[in-house]
Amino acid sequence: MLDLTKLANSMQGISQHLTTEAAASRQRMNLAQQLLLAAYAEQAALVEKQKQWRDRILFNAATPVEPLNTCIDLPVAPQVHTVIATDGSQIAPSHHEIAYCYLLNIGRVMLHYGQNRHPLLDSLPEVFYRAEDLYVSRQWGIRTEEWMGYKRTASETVILAELAGSAPMSVPTLAMVDGSLIYWFLEQLPHEARDRILPPIIEAWDKLQEFGIPIMGYLSASRSGEALNFLRLQACIHEHPDCITYCPNQLEKLPCQVLEPLKDAALWTIALKPGQRSAFWRSSARITQSYNTHVIYFCYVHVGTEIARIELPAWVAEDSVLLNQSLGLMLAQVQKGYGYPVALAEAHNQAVVRGGDRASFFALLEQQMIKAGLQNVGISYKEARKRGSIA
Repeated sequence: MLDLTKLANSMQGISQHLTTEAAASRQRMNLAQQLLLAAYAEQAALVEKQKQWRDRILFNAATPVEPLNTCIDLPVAPQVHTVIATDGSQIAPSHHEIAYCYLLNIGRVMLHYGQNRHPLLDSLPEVFYRAEDLYVSRQWGIRTEEWMGYKRTASETVILAELAGSAPMSVPTLAMVDGSLIYWFLEQLPHEARDRILPPIIEAWDKLQEFGIPIMGYLSASRSGEALNFLRLQACIHEHPDCITYCPNQLEKLPCQVLEPLKDAALWTIALKPGQRSAFWRSSARITQSYNTHVIYFCYVHVGTEIARIELPAWVAEDSVLLNQSLGLMLAQVQKGYGYPVALAEAHNQAVVRGGDRASFFALLEQQMIKAGLQNVGISYKEARKRGSIA
């Protein structure tokens, strides 16, 4: 158990460190506002400079597609609408359990407003136990636990598209996922591994576009700095943002990194009022080049309790009617969920695998193994000792 007395002694310096960091953060915030103000007048030139020197810039900076000082009030959601959402959870494989396998559980939610329809609240579990499921990722040097998370991401999107196929087409509908639509983790994967994960996601997005149901990624407490990285072009001390020539050593702090470690959400906390959104930005993440026509746009929205990052594919962001409808439905979800979209919260609740669920899963698995005639079914001695203290 945790010894709180010893812990208190080791935490004495935290308050002083946080006080110092808060003062430094205020200075970075003031500098960010100055750079943003200066960039208002130079926006077109900075965008052109970014486009011209894209191959020489070594940091990931998003591109604004609206004026930087954009602050737009979100519309009110229509009374009649539908919201669908998915979220996932898992039981990781362990050699100390009775069988080496893993489980993915995808929570499904479909909520109807202003309609005489029952909501859908359930989950779809799937067990992976075959060698090709458990060890296929080893050939690329990817641990099974990591591969399980990638598979879960794909399953969430595929099941979301399946839900959309059964949604009422005559009313405004929004499909939501918890987290980003920019799958940064895929950038580091070999192409063979990426081709196992990304194509089903793109196919699901194509179906959503065919149905005319926008998909939205909702990020709470976002740690992204894509938008602030655009201000590094304004802070650059060189004539051109040629990182390869002027700043080849990316391991050192560069002259343009004057805002580190400030994040996008912190800046828009000051700029936005509750119910307002920022300008839209086009992500320049490398992985999005594999998204076919689904270029990802994002903005920041003051939802009342925090600054949330909202991500949408290009076909939604470039359709003003569909865009405003989607943002209005999102804000209504946050208000109904007291600070977080209720559909996403319910999808999580449907998906989450608690301690009792884990025990029930392995008890059911044990019964099936005994019924099949397997002998010596049981957990390892290490796991048994961990579950109960002898002393």
